Amino acid sequence: MAITQQRKNEIIAEFRTHESDTGSPEVQIAVLTAEINALNAHLQTHKKDFHSKRGLHKMVGTRRNLLKYLRETDVQRYRELIQRLGLRR
Repeated sequence: MAITQQRKNEIIAEFRTHESDTGSPEVQIAVLTAEINALNAHLQTHKKDFHSKRGLHKMVGTRRNLLKYLRETDVQRYRELIQRLGLRR
């Protein structure tokens, strides 16, 4: 259901802006997107898992707030991240 630590480290390495970056909006959004995708796959088979569904909604809200922050601060970084993650089709 949750992503592994190894996968999370790969995502951080791919989306970080500098060597020791783990908390930039890009990294946080990318990690949340991976967790949302994993949880979405879980909910496809376990349709009545309402506790996980609540967690999914909280993660989507957090990601939405981070995307809004990034869009307001730096539109170019926002557009690049949306393109790389495949959001907003």
